[in-house]
Amino acid sequence: MGAVKEPKFERMLTVTDVCKYLSVTNETVYTWIKKTDIPALRVGKRWLFEKTELDKWIKDGKGADRPNRGEQ
Repeated sequence: MGAVKEPKFERMLTVTDVCKYLSVTNETVYTWIKKTDIPALRVGKRWLFEKTELDKWIKDGKGADRPNRGEQ
């Protein structure tokens, strides 16, 4: 029988990690959490991000500066 493969979990990024990765401020990340569909997971008081989901969000152009939802 073949070996059972363990599922691979990537390390989650914190707000500080995202700030460093994207060269933005904490304020920007929290604004994205509040006003966009940035893929984030709330665990207790912390926000966590999967790098692959964050990269996809950026690649899809959802991190671009544009009017907030409902504002024109």
